[in-house]
Amino acid sequence: MPETVALPATMIAIAMDGFGAPEVLKPVERPLPQPGNGELLIRVEAAGINRPDVAQRKGGYPPPPGAPDIPGLECAGTVVAVGPDCRRFRPGDKVCALVAGGGYADYCLAPEPQVLPIPGSLSMIEAAALPETFFTVWSNVFDRAKLEPGESFLVHGGTSGIGTTAIQLAHAFGVRVFATAGSAEKCAACQDLGADVAINYRDEDFVARVKAETDRRGVDVILDMVGGSYTQRNIDALAVDGRLAQIAFMGGAKIEADFTKLMTKRLTWIGATLRPRSIADKGRIAAALEAKVWPLIANGRIKPLIFKTFPMAEAAKAHALMETSEHIGKIVLTNG
Repeated sequence: MPETVALPATMIAIAMDGFGAPEVLKPVERPLPQPGNGELLIRVEAAGINRPDVAQRKGGYPPPPGAPDIPGLECAGTVVAVGPDCRRFRPGDKVCALVAGGGYADYCLAPEPQVLPIPGSLSMIEAAALPETFFTVWSNVFDRAKLEPGESFLVHGGTSGIGTTAIQLAHAFGVRVFATAGSAEKCAACQDLGADVAINYRDEDFVARVKAETDRRGVDVILDMVGGSYTQRNIDALAVDGRLAQIAFMGGAKIEADFTKLMTKRLTWIGATLRPRSIADKGRIAAALEAKVWPLIANGRIKPLIFKTFPMAEAAKAHALMETSEHIGKIVLTNG
């Protein structure tokens, strides 16, 4: 039987009463989930908002089999119950977790390999902003695209949660960082976070700027969530032996481009989604983060950027804000 402390029979969660606008997100009462083998039950104090949550709300990103229908891919809080075969964490531990769903709730289940201690003196709000973006950036940019110190790196959407994470990580590991953003204010924010070159994509061609800044060579790695018309331009902006890491297609997944340069420049184009990956895969990413990145967060070299918080019951307002793309950093839900 799971080890538990005194817990209620039910909880409040944010569920969807259909697909569509932010208003489909509504508080509902649900049975308290029970931890199974290798699972922890976390009392959620904060939960991060991410673009995949918006896609799920619109019907374009269904949860994988067995995952809760409740949105939310990351949370921070206190462990309140542990299932069999849990070996590391115990009730009372303060943690943050990557989950396949269920973060928008009073309580959330998380596989123990995907749970990490809160680094340093971070608040619960800051800790809730870590898992989804840090797992995504680390696995795609450093693990799969193999970005190395001394190389150059371009991230699109530099002031998004992914972008602010990618800029800080690349800068901390000795990489020359390029970022695109949609205003002078956002470009300045990218540079404050460690970007060497920030490009306002509304009035400047990022390919031309990258070429000018690299003596026509191009960058070694690009992290892109746009796709669409950016695909050809990304190929043009990459150096020989460059790597393009694709994590979304916000600008469209149907692409017409001249892919000859994939061969002539010996390019590598990789794609991945995090949510469907196995617990073992996510556990390996978590272990790498704890070893290589958590110390940088603990000593203050890297810090999640929080744009705004909302009470959990106002998840619809948080989604509406995310869809304006006005934010710089993360939007987080809190349980008071």
